[in-house]
Amino acid sequence: MVWIEFVVSALLIVYVAIKLAEYGDALAARTGLGGLFVGTLLIAGTTSLPEVLTSISSLQLGEPNLAAGNLFGSNMFNMFLLAVVDMVNHRKRILRGAAMKHALTGSLTILLISFAVFFILADIDLSLGWVGLDSIALMLLYVLAVRLIYHQTPQPGPGHAAPPIPDSVPKLGVAIFGFALAAAGLIFITPWMVRTSNDIATITGLGTTFIGTTLVALVTSLPELVTTITAIRLGAADMAVGNLFGSNMFNMFALGLTDVFFTQGRFLSVVDPAFLVIASLGLIMTGMALIGNLARLERRVLFIELDALALVLVYFGGIWLLYTRG
Repeated sequence: MVWIEFVVSALLIVYVAIKLAEYGDALAARTGLGGLFVGTLLIAGTTSLPEVLTSISSLQLGEPNLAAGNLFGSNMFNMFLLAVVDMVNHRKRILRGAAMKHALTGSLTILLISFAVFFILADIDLSLGWVGLDSIALMLLYVLAVRLIYHQTPQPGPGHAAPPIPDSVPKLGVAIFGFALAAAGLIFITPWMVRTSNDIATITGLGTTFIGTTLVALVTSLPELVTTITAIRLGAADMAVGNLFGSNMFNMFALGLTDVFFTQGRFLSVVDPAFLVIASLGLIMTGMALIGNLARLERRVLFIELDALALVLVYFGGIWLLYTRG
């Protein structure tokens, strides 16, 4: 029964994510902000809501490892999705043309993950109330990164005529309402999925560390998967790339935000050291993805690019490493 509940909740998340991508694309068109900004910030933040809500729900269940595993595992899975996008579009490297626009986002993502790893290793025992200063620093760094991305986003010059918007694109009011409704759907579905995941961890005996990094991270990243593929099919490559890099950025903000709901002390101080391996792998994969999209490599093994193949191998190698370490 618990597996059926888990599958049903996952399918509902996928459906809501499809609507999220559709209305996000409409917002990008109607507001004139463009796929780069909307994909990196608005879409990435909203599709990462399951990660945030999962982490909060995990704390309520007394499972901080499930919370940390979800966020760090999601970083790895998001970069794995770049390889999936490559395989889905094996006839053309769609993301290559958008790569230069996201060099800043990818670099800032690497910086934020690096700080998260540093704070866990340093174990700086300073707090403001019950919230660690390291968590506050992560959240502030994310805000600064967002401001930097916004100010670096190319703006149309004076007299620049915006491209006509197809009639099939929802009006701004409809897009805002639909986007908010889809986001609300994620808020209600996620706690259900978390409860079933915790039950699965208990039944299988694999533990919340492994389940959080694999199964829960995969499900909470389904919105990124569906949104990215849908954005590619809509021709919005900017939104697709920005969604994945931006989601990794937002996950590190969520790591700091989780501390606000962890009233027993500093959240980063109780994170299992095993997650440093997962966090480092997420950092490595983000760097690999950024380099792979910037470099002009066109060699393939069957239908997959070498850089995408490397991401796949590192992802599954990391999962195997975590499993062997218990």
